[in-house]
Amino acid sequence: MAQLTSPITVSPIDPEMAADITKFEEMLAGYQAGRIPEDVFRVFRLNNGIYGQRQGGTSQMVRVKVPYGAMTADQLDLLGSVVESHSRGWGHITTRQNIQFHFVELSDIPEVMWQLASVGLTTREACGDTVRNVQGCHLAGACPFEVLDISPWAEAAYRHFVRNPLAQRLPRKFKINFSGCDTDCGQAMFNDAGVIATTRTFDDGSVEQGFRVYIAGGLGTTPFPALALEDFTSREDLLPTLEAVLRVFEQTGNRDNKLRARMKWVVDQLGIDEVRRRVFAARKLLPASATWPGGIPEVVAELGDAPAGVAAGVTPTPMGHGVHVTLGAKSPYDRWAEANVVRGAANGTVSAYAWCKLGDITGDQFRATAAIVREFDADVRVTNRQNFVIRDLTEDQLPALYDRLVAADMAQPGAELVRDVVACPGADTCNLAVTQSRGLAGAIGDALEEAGLAEVGGVRINISGCTNSCGQHHAADIGFFGAERRAHGQSAPGYQMLLGGYVGQEQIHFGQKALRLPAKNAPEAAVRVVRRFTGERQAGETFHSWLERSGGPKGVAAGLKDLDVFPTPEDGPGYYVDYDETGPYAAEIGASECAT
Repeated sequence: MAQLTSPITVSPIDPEMAADITKFEEMLAGYQAGRIPEDVFRVFRLNNGIYGQRQGGTSQMVRVKVPYGAMTADQLDLLGSVVESHSRGWGHITTRQNIQFHFVELSDIPEVMWQLASVGLTTREACGDTVRNVQGCHLAGACPFEVLDISPWAEAAYRHFVRNPLAQRLPRKFKINFSGCDTDCGQAMFNDAGVIATTRTFDDGSVEQGFRVYIAGGLGTTPFPALALEDFTSREDLLPTLEAVLRVFEQTGNRDNKLRARMKWVVDQLGIDEVRRRVFAARKLLPASATWPGGIPEVVAELGDAPAGVAAGVTPTPMGHGVHVTLGAKSPYDRWAEANVVRGAANGTVSAYAWCKLGDITGDQFRATAAIVREFDADVRVTNRQNFVIRDLTEDQLPALYDRLVAADMAQPGAELVRDVVACPGADTCNLAVTQSRGLAGAIGDALEEAGLAEVGGVRINISGCTNSCGQHHAADIGFFGAERRAHGQSAPGYQMLLGGYVGQEQIHFGQKALRLPAKNAPEAAVRVVRRFTGERQAGETFHSWLERSGGPKGVAAGLKDLDVFPTPEDGPGYYVDYDETGPYAAEIGASECAT
């Protein structure tokens, strides 16, 4: 393993992680020697979080699991070193709170894995037909509105399912999300199993804290809203319930057609009532299992799950879905504090977002964030909108924190504002993408800045490079997904614009198609929609409400029809070249490792 020069405290490597890496070394050697077939090694590689790129060859993406987004300073420092020594100098935060980096040579993967393991990070089951990274609200334990701190519960779920024999060769991937209240910052409503903390009140007035479990949600080409499994799931029954759902999926998921293999298709085929019956039957008999996960998990008992609570006399300021922020002619610090700081927890601490443009973090920014965590004795988590949030701060620390973030180029008033555009990697590295979604995200951000609209609150823009919704375009106020267009006899990059997506309050609305656009006109379309919303919205009105009274997606799209026009290649050659490309556009789609 390579020697490290950063101030990282290297701990003894977990024996299970060491066994994973040793087996990877053995399998890699067998593959390189021709003893292990390509298809066998591909499945093994994916189950260990190593993903092929559209460039082919031996360049790989490494996806690192970050359960519920929790990280340490040592882990951040290590990632800063790894992305510089083995990748292209920067890593990427995903919409599922993973951190991934690209262009890692296949032969270097074991060395990278050993380095990650030295600080407790693993790639195990970050890809493949497994239980993927367990997500959780990034403000868990610091949110004044939470019913329970879901952090230890997400940790318990991660520990229970990683390397679990039940979860190694599922029909398809299985995703679990946790939210501490019905604001649903953890986005439970579009996952295979979504857990939202809630309460129930008994006849004698006593209140029990527990959960409501939703199942069979999903995005992709055919989005499904998650459905409630039962009204209330006790804390003691939560892990058995999740395992029972997974068992039903393992038994009934479609193993012949990967395109219809997710939990949502099980419900589509069997019906929600039959799925519920099977889940409850499986849960009832789980005590007979050798690995029955019932009762309060050890990590929950150890860490506690009491909610942060609301501070007396304080009006909390959460950063949930659709929050409006009004920024005027204030100092840069005041604008940042108003947009990026969360207050109101009973323990008196505050949290602040560090903005990561397009979810990218350079080696220097990883190290700067680690230094902040140490200097302020703070906690850090990765958010599902591709930022960091620094937690457990005091009010007095905010000015110094702001200065540190300015120095690291992470102090833009960005979190929850319209400039915080989310995008998947797109055709930069993904085999399935048909457009450069990251390039469009940058162009939209630039256009909003130029129009003076970048700091509008209450609007979320998400972009995917294809229909698969890795950028979660269905759940955004303004969503785009890439599509090949034909104009004047040539292929050209295009996008479908969707409007009105929303998740929160234990419900989800998927964005509806508005109109198709040339890629080069999508930034102007976004600017026009945001400008119209800011000019017409009533006090406190959400984007979804404004959209409904403005004629819906089609009504708003009517004012954008002039943008769905391609000039001839001679008059507008740029329309036939995608963002971040130099040559003529071509929709090149490779074999999908997602469906392997």
